[in-house]
Amino acid sequence: MTQIARKTRVIEGIKPDAVPYDELMTGEQPVILKGLVKDWPLVRLGSSEEAADYLKSFYQGRPVTAFIAQPEHNGRFGYTADATQLDFESDRGQLNEYLDIIIALIEEDEAPTFYIGSTDVDTFLPGFRAENDLVLNHAMFETNPPLVGAWIGNRSTALAHYDMSNNIACCLAGRRRFTLFPPEQIHNLYPGPLEPTPGGQVLTMADINAPDFERFPGLGEALAAGEVADLEPGDVLFYPTMWWHEVEALDDFNVMVNYWWNTSPDYLDTPQNTLLHALLSLRDRPEQEKRAWRNVFDYYVFGPAERAAEHLPEAARGNLGTMDELKARRLRAYLLQRLNR
Repeated sequence: MTQIARKTRVIEGIKPDAVPYDELMTGEQPVILKGLVKDWPLVRLGSSEEAADYLKSFYQGRPVTAFIAQPEHNGRFGYTADATQLDFESDRGQLNEYLDIIIALIEEDEAPTFYIGSTDVDTFLPGFRAENDLVLNHAMFETNPPLVGAWIGNRSTALAHYDMSNNIACCLAGRRRFTLFPPEQIHNLYPGPLEPTPGGQVLTMADINAPDFERFPGLGEALAAGEVADLEPGDVLFYPTMWWHEVEALDDFNVMVNYWWNTSPDYLDTPQNTLLHALLSLRDRPEQEKRAWRNVFDYYVFGPAERAAEHLPEAARGNLGTMDELKARRLRAYLLQRLNR
């Protein structure tokens, strides 16, 4: 059980067509929207078996990816002891067969963990959103339509990690617990290796429910800054991009649907590529150089977007001016040429 005492803010009584998206985005904090999706047909079903059958009614046979952890891992998906490999297996198969296995394992004490994660709803469960969907009545979704994914399994723990998108997580079957940490706690959460990863994002090496403060002395600071969001079926959790989150599915059958989106233009490159290039070009330089380059990046990148070009004539601003799709394409081609020298 986590040692974190702070609870995520809860808003009650929100109507499905009145989600305060502006407040969520400007608040930059996790928020539970209590009971927002309680009237979705999947939430209203009375048993795990009915919920599984309901999902099967939309499935059309496209193979899905399932992650499988052995019973001795107690539902945790992480690294082997030497952190060179992941400690679970992946499998490709039919969703209806995985659902049957999960239902058959209900109340089994020594059950393996099955986790079907980030499965695109529109691709694998066509028609589901016609009956179960958020009201996305905000302009930001017109230019940045969300990716909608389903997460299905039995009792499991996805170790703390961050995503590069804003997230609305809808708890539809079974209870879930999110343990959340602000982005600045990254150094106290002891990220694992950049590879391998379950889905591209690093996981914490620490166990936040059984902390080892001798091995991870900064973890106490992270726990002091963290918060816990406990969700019942029908509850919805919003949290902003780059927030660390550990997700526990607490019951023998769990279904969640989440909405991922960014508000940046699609032509912008992923900052993860910038990080990898910085490891190549900056990290191992002398400290004096690194301090100087930190000032350069603060000036060109992390400060106000217009600062570096505001004193230049419009015709001379080039890539320092506002980025657009054409500039992004040209800059990407230039960087590829430089990297392939």
